[in-house]
Amino acid sequence: MAQEYPPSGLEQSSPSDDGGRLGTLKSKAQEAGAKAAQRADQARVGAAAGLESMASTLHEKGDRVASAAHSAADAVSYGAEYLRDNDMQTMLSDLMEVIRRNPGPSLIGAAALGFMLGRALSRD
Repeated sequence: MAQEYPPSGLEQSSPSDDGGRLGTLKSKAQEAGAKAAQRADQARVGAAAGLESMASTLHEKGDRVASAAHSAADAVSYGAEYLRDNDMQTMLSDLMEVIRRNPGPSLIGAAALGFMLGRALSRD
């Protein structure tokens, strides 16, 4: 069999005669690992700050939604109380008074109601 030789210029070397290249590579790898760990730690801290800011925003928005829900519940409760305490004649006279005080919005509301009724009845 023919004997194989390494390509010229690339002689095989033993770990003892590497001229310190192995130690240099090892220290560079350790430095790169340390830098990567430092960057990961900075990213972790930044992500935590972002999540905390988001949580604070959600709490604020939740308070606004809760406030709106309470206001809506109060309005519905007032409506139920109004229906319970008044007869049809009183409610009609109250409606006529609201229309007299606010003719523009009343006309817009009547037009919207007519449009919705027309759409509902035409789908048969």
